[in-house]
Amino acid sequence: MARISYVDPRSIDDPEIRQWLEESIRKGRPGPENQAIRAHQPDVMRSFTMTRQWLFHNGVVEHDLKELVRVRIATSLECMY
Repeated sequence: MARISYVDPRSIDDPEIRQWLEESIRKGRPGPENQAIRAHQPDVMRSFTMTRQWLFHNGVVEHDLKELVRVRIATSLECMY
């Protein structure tokens, strides 16, 4: 099984990437472990984070409905989140 290390926020030079990882650790979302892996490739982390922010905080669907969809997906996958 492959083992991918988590990036320590203190080792990140890009202030935007470091901020996103620290915020993820502080808030618990998006998954800090996943963000710490994405941080190995800053372009991947930037693309994921900006897309997530745009989709979750903008658009025509009400925020409450977006949250219900997230909960439904999590429960259908038996995710304990």
